[in-house]
Amino acid sequence: MPLGNQALGAMWLAAAACLAMQGALAADSAVRVEVAAVEDGYTLKRDGKPYLVKGAGLAGMDVATVAARGGNSIRTWGVEDAQATLDAAHRHGLTVSLGLPVAAERFGFDYDDPASVAEQRQNVKNAVERHKDHPALLAWIIGNELDMGFTNPRVYDEVNELSRLIHDLDANHPTTTTISAIDEEMVELVRERAPDLDFLSIQAYGALFLMPKAIRYLKTGPFMVTEWGPLGHWEVGKTRWGAPIEQNSAEKARHYLTGYQTLIEPFLGPGLGSYAFLWGQKQERTHTWFSLFTEAGESTSAVDVLQFVWTGRAPANQAPVLESLTLARRPAADSVRLAAGKRYNAKARVTDPDGDPIAYRWRIKPESTETVVGGDLEATIEDVDGLIAGDAKQGEVTVTAPDSPGPYRLYVMAYDGQGHAAHANIPFQVYGKRR
Repeated sequence: MPLGNQALGAMWLAAAACLAMQGALAADSAVRVEVAAVEDGYTLKRDGKPYLVKGAGLAGMDVATVAARGGNSIRTWGVEDAQATLDAAHRHGLTVSLGLPVAAERFGFDYDDPASVAEQRQNVKNAVERHKDHPALLAWIIGNELDMGFTNPRVYDEVNELSRLIHDLDANHPTTTTISAIDEEMVELVRERAPDLDFLSIQAYGALFLMPKAIRYLKTGPFMVTEWGPLGHWEVGKTRWGAPIEQNSAEKARHYLTGYQTLIEPFLGPGLGSYAFLWGQKQERTHTWFSLFTEAGESTSAVDVLQFVWTGRAPANQAPVLESLTLARRPAADSVRLAAGKRYNAKARVTDPDGDPIAYRWRIKPESTETVVGGDLEATIEDVDGLIAGDAKQGEVTVTAPDSPGPYRLYVMAYDGQGHAAHANIPFQVYGKRR
């Protein structure tokens, strides 16, 4: 039966009222988060309840993968796709510490330039106004590692002004900024110049081992560990020509376990929680160095470790374990040198906790020539093809040294067919000319 104009008008009014109510609910849906003092430290309270962050820095992975492993929070380094990230986190019961667009001096930003500072403030204001009422929002991160290479202490005066601006706009969420190391002088400088921050965030890899001594000054105020992970390429041994020697995936898993159980968990009373690095894949000296996942999304054994420390339970099916890799019968620590054009044996020893059959992928790439710091963007390094002989899906192959002298790396990935992988690499140097 067709409706008359009066009935249609009533329906439109009702629909408009419903949309208005939904909009009001959405605008009023923020969950209050605050930093509270507790015995011998601090805690986050979310909706009045203690909230310990068990999280990861997300890069290119589905938010659902964090929830599936028992994590409760993610962090970002910017506001690109922030709405989609917050929405996805909310659907899966996770929170988000949202990185705000605040530039470091090393990118050419001048904190003595009023116009640049004003423009940046407006960008921060826009982001806060847009996302402040989202129910998944946990905290605001003002920039990332602004201390790295800084010379102008006004950067932290501006951090304080931004924190005040954020608090004026949003009374429900705390503010923080991250520093690149556990350093007493830097901690004191930031706390002195940016007292409006609700807590300080530290980011440490091998330097996390300083935590037992650093807790003396860290716990004088609230803090969180917003990045932690394997030994950095600046912290490991090197070959004779200066190539950093990367831990294999099994060594990294052990490092994550030790790091959490001895350097993070004992200090979760004074601290607010932590975000592991990196829940995704990125190029930083190598494509595997900080990546908890492969380029295709397979998880490594460090992800199994994070699930265990977050939940107390190991996954039903675990990633393979790469026990050793040799090239010309030598490990990476031997500073392997190969003659151009000659053939050598490469062998990986891999076991799988579940007895799954293993498939392999071997690759050779030129050594990275990057010198950037702080995880800044690095270009992908293409493979050198045609140098692997035999069945590349097996654990032992023949490698022909490239014709051009110089530094390279041999990589091996081991897949269990269940969505998991192990990896290792060996830096090597080619000398001479092919005969």
